[in-house]
Amino acid sequence: MIIRDLMQQDVSQLSLLYEQFWGDKSDLLKMKNELSIIKNENRHIILVAEINEKVVGSVMGIVCRELYGDCKPFLIVENMIVNKEIRRSGVGKGLLSELEKRAKNINCTQMILVTESDRIDACCFYEKYGFQKNNKGYKKKL
Repeated sequence: MIIRDLMQQDVSQLSLLYEQFWGDKSDLLKMKNELSIIKNENRHIILVAEINEKVVGSVMGIVCRELYGDCKPFLIVENMIVNKEIRRSGVGKGLLSELEKRAKNINCTQMILVTESDRIDACCFYEKYGFQKNNKGYKKKL
């Protein structure tokens, strides 16, 4: 398994993973345009897991600046996805480990994520990885 940065040529495979999870098709042109913007902003870390030249997982980290204390950044974890055919094989752990390594390299103080509380498998995975369920998250759709 190779963990690496997302590239433009990965977008179509990534869209299939998103469709597998959410059930909705993604607009490939919009995804490619958005990826170009994201790469220029230099605030995102988007990783893919690749096995046999196939994208089987992905995670996105968003670097947030901080204004208090030592003013060190933190990282928001988003869009964690692993192909359902190979879950529990180390792909998710590999993605989060690389994301954490990169977050530490840019002096992030913590990684934060929100997941739906009814996704028991995901909650167990994150807790096993070391995330602590010690806060309450809220979400408002716009």
